[in-house]
Amino acid sequence: MEIEEASSYEALPLLSLNHVSVMCRSVWDSVRFYEDVLGFFLIKRPSSFNFNGAWLYNYGIGIHLIENPSIDEFDTINEPRPINPKDNHISFQCTDVALVIRRLQDLGMRYVTAVVEDGGAKVDQVFFHDPDGYMVELCNCENIPVIPISSCSFKPRGQRFKKQAPATCGFMENVMMESLSMDMLNFSF
Repeated sequence: MEIEEASSYEALPLLSLNHVSVMCRSVWDSVRFYEDVLGFFLIKRPSSFNFNGAWLYNYGIGIHLIENPSIDEFDTINEPRPINPKDNHISFQCTDVALVIRRLQDLGMRYVTAVVEDGGAKVDQVFFHDPDGYMVELCNCENIPVIPISSCSFKPRGQRFKKQAPATCGFMENVMMESLSMDMLNFSF
């Protein structure tokens, strides 16, 4: 079996996130949410579509709404879903999480806040649902730098190493780097 390194592939010519598409029960309820709460605005949608929907845009990102009134036909929920930061969600970078929280309070919306800390850096997060129960996060995530795992030094967990490098990455990064190093040792024998 021949193993080809992932790094030998040329990166795809991707530029950025273009849009997120979500199904909704009511296009107009969702349009009002994305306009009033998140500051998106309606843009022209191709006239060749033969289904109800809407396109919104702002911040260099598009939101494409596709109407499906029977979205929860077999799984109706009479009570609001709990807001769970570990659920699937769309996240938007913002500069003032406190302002977002005040806006949500003014609108009477339910939300959950969280704080992530790493190496002295702190990220504030606020999570809430759109009208169809999709999770939305607003955060100041730029406070934590993007560090490729390949640049992390790691602290092996085994006793076979006498001198250990200081861990500069989190637990999962260390586990991944240790697994990679063991795979490399296995390939060499």
